[in-house]
Amino acid sequence: MLIRTCFVLCCFLLVHKEPVISWRDSYKLTWSDFKATPDNQSNAVAITASGITLGFSIKQTDGKVVSFKTEIDAHFYPEQSWYKPEKANNHVLQHEQLHFDITELYARKFRYRVSKLKESANIKRILQKLHDDINKELTSVQNSYDTETNYSRHVNAQAKWQAYIKEEIKKYSKYKSN
Repeated sequence: MLIRTCFVLCCFLLVHKEPVISWRDSYKLTWSDFKATPDNQSNAVAITASGITLGFSIKQTDGKVVSFKTEIDAHFYPEQSWYKPEKANNHVLQHEQLHFDITELYARKFRYRVSKLKESANIKRILQKLHDDINKELTSVQNSYDTETNYSRHVNAQAKWQAYIKEEIKKYSKYKSN
């Protein structure tokens, strides 16, 4: 069984008009959330499309940045995510859920980094660079997760990743979405 994961990383919250599921601790993905038509040419059993969105506003007085606000979210994109019902099972769904959980972890890390920023004339550029950097880190970790678990086939590795991500999410609980 091969599972491949796709990540959609968007810059601004309002860019996508398609339906999204925002990450919540109380909500776990179900197969009914995966709305796209499966790619029967693919060896993948499921594709999870998730990403981190960034929206921000900057307040200026007399040409000087005096404050800024951000909105950073982890989203799942149902219309870009799919699965093959004849090959999918709960173990595969847990693997896909953890991809979404990893996206939330990196959204929290992003919020943490933003919380350390001060107002500056370059804040827009700084936020965009942070977004680019966090997305590169997210992609790298998602790829490591798939490689180390062999796309969920290594059950022990899957369990280790689940425990690790759960602990990391807990560690960044101060930076969870509102």
